[in-house]
Amino acid sequence: MNKWISFPRVEGTASRQAHADLPAGTYERELGREGFYGPATHMYHAHPPTGWSDWEGPHRPRAFDTAKLNASGNSPWDAGLLMGNAHVRIRFWSSATAMDHLVRNADGDELLFVHAGAGDLFCDFGRLTYGEGDYILLPRSTMWRLEPRAETRLLLIEATNDSYRLPDKGIVGEHAFFDPAMLEVPAMDAAFRAQQTETPWRVVLKRRQSYSTITFPFNPLDATGWKGNLAPVRINWRDFRPLMSHRFHVPPSAHSTFCADRFVVCTFVPRPMESDPGALKVPFFHNNDDYDEFIFYHRGQFFSRDNIHPGMVTLHPCGFPHGPHPKAFAIGQKAVRKETDEVAINIDARDALEVGPAAAAIEWDGYVRSWSAAPVEAAAE
Repeated sequence: MNKWISFPRVEGTASRQAHADLPAGTYERELGREGFYGPATHMYHAHPPTGWSDWEGPHRPRAFDTAKLNASGNSPWDAGLLMGNAHVRIRFWSSATAMDHLVRNADGDELLFVHAGAGDLFCDFGRLTYGEGDYILLPRSTMWRLEPRAETRLLLIEATNDSYRLPDKGIVGEHAFFDPAMLEVPAMDAAFRAQQTETPWRVVLKRRQSYSTITFPFNPLDATGWKGNLAPVRINWRDFRPLMSHRFHVPPSAHSTFCADRFVVCTFVPRPMESDPGALKVPFFHNNDDYDEFIFYHRGQFFSRDNIHPGMVTLHPCGFPHGPHPKAFAIGQKAVRKETDEVAINIDARDALEVGPAAAAIEWDGYVRSWSAAPVEAAAE
C-alpha cells in the first residue's frame, strides 16, 4: 500500500496540520468527500460553523428519544422503523418474553445491538448467550428467536439486499480495533439440543417488507452439526481497543466496525482524550457531504454533545456543517476531561435516510437550536 507524495494548496491563514495547532481565534471545518475516506479541505473560520441563529425547512439536524418509544412485541417484525433507505433499515425493538415462533429475514443481513437486557438467541447454528453491549450479526435468511432473561431492548440494523463485512484496516493490520478471533459463534450445546422438540413451530419470513408464515410439525432448529466460515457472530463493545492518537483527533472512520456496500457502522467506545496541548479535544466541525450521519447513544456522556442521554438518536443529514455543541467545545478547549466515557453506534449512510413514523413520534424539536448561544430546553429524560 502506498501513494504518491502530494502538496495540498494553502491559502490565507491556516494550520498545516489538520485538527491541531489552529490559528488563534479560529474554528476548523473539514469539507470531505466519501465520508472521511476521500479528499478533504480544511477551512478556518472566525465564527463557529454551526453558529446559526435560525433554521427553517425540513432538512436539519434532528434528534429522537427511543426511551419514549413503545416498541415492545413478541417479534422483531413488531419493531417500528426509525429511519432507512433502499440499502439500510434501522428499527428499535423491546421484548421481555420468549418468542413463540422463529423469524427469517430474506431481505438482508441483520445486525442486532443489545442496548439493554440479557438472554439466549437460538438459531440454525446453535445457541448464543447475549447481554448489554453485544453486537450479534445474523447472515441473511438465518432462522432465529430470542429467550430473554431480562427485558431486552435492541437496535436492529438491516443491510437490505446486502451483507456485512469487516472494514479494511490498512496499515494498522487485521488485528486493530478488534481481533477477528474475538468473534464468538453459536454453540450446539445441551440447551440447543433440549429445544429440538417434535411440537409444531412457525417461521415468519420477511421478504420485500411483506410476511409469510411457514409451519413445521417439529422445531426446524434441528441441526446436529455444521462446518464452514459463514455463521452468526457476536462481539461486545468492551472487546474493542480503539485506535488513538494523543496528538491528533482521529476521524470516525478509524472506529469502523462493520461495512456494507452503501453504509458503514462505527462504534465509539471509551478512550483517553488527546493530551497534546495543540490537538483538538472534541470532534472537528465537518460537512461529510456524501453521507447522512445517524448516531445511537448507548451509554455515558457523549463528549461532543449537550442534553443528550442514553437511548437517544441524532440524525445529521449531509449538506451542512455539524460538530460539537458550544458547551462541549468550551470544555474541550479547557482540557477538563482526561478520557471519554460514551458508547455510541454511528451509521454513515451513502444515501439519504428517510425518517420513519416510529421516530417522528419521539422527536426532540429543539435539537436544531442546541448549537445556539441562547439556552435551549433539553430533551426530557
